Amino acid sequence: MRRPGSYTGLEELGRQRLSRYFEMRNFMHSEIGNFFEISNYPDDPDLALAAGRKLAENLLDPLVETFGPIDIRSGYRNPVMNHFGATRAKPQKCARNEANYAHHIWDKRDGKGRMGACVTVGIPWFAAQYNAGRDWRDLAWWLFDHLDFQEIYVFPKNAAFNLTWREDARRQRILSYARPKGTLMKPGMMPDPDRSRRYRDFPPFRGIAYPEIPTGDPT
Repeated sequence: MRRPGSYTGLEELGRQRLSRYFEMRNFMHSEIGNFFEISNYPDDPDLALAAGRKLAENLLDPLVETFGPIDIRSGYRNPVMNHFGATRAKPQKCARNEANYAHHIWDKRDGKGRMGACVTVGIPWFAAQYNAGRDWRDLAWWLFDHLDFQEIYVFPKNAAFNLTWREDARRQRILSYARPKGTLMKPGMMPDPDRSRRYRDFPPFRGIAYPEIPTGDPT
């Protein structure tokens, strides 16, 4: 697919389905892009779509089928917009471009040649409990035991978190800016053997039965 050269081309890109519950347009919104009037769509749509499909199918769809609708915050970032966010926008909320390849910049491979994608996710069901005092680690250990992610980074506001899928990299790191801050998991560390007690009250994994999508001739 070519980089959009018209608004109708951008519409077509936005309508590309990534998974059962998500289209590409769900991930291209940016407050930085909107406020500073910087376009935020990929230079390499095919790579961005391929990475986005892996992210949505493997990590996001299971969340929707477990917790219901989820909040999508920062998803795809164009390199030009990300660089602006890392160097000129105040406060700075973007890492440098090289650190965001195969992360928020979906249409660039990382230094090891791996495809990847990241999105900031909020889970309303858990956010309400976190804001009432629940420990973010309850959700982090649930994610560790149920999803094949590359990295999770938890933020203090509503326990939203960066969720990253990347080729050939599973369950690498869990880190947090929320208290207690720091690293919960990284390669070489042993997970809490009693961690499942933290999420005994969570909904069944993929327990929500949404209507099936019809296939074939409806007649």
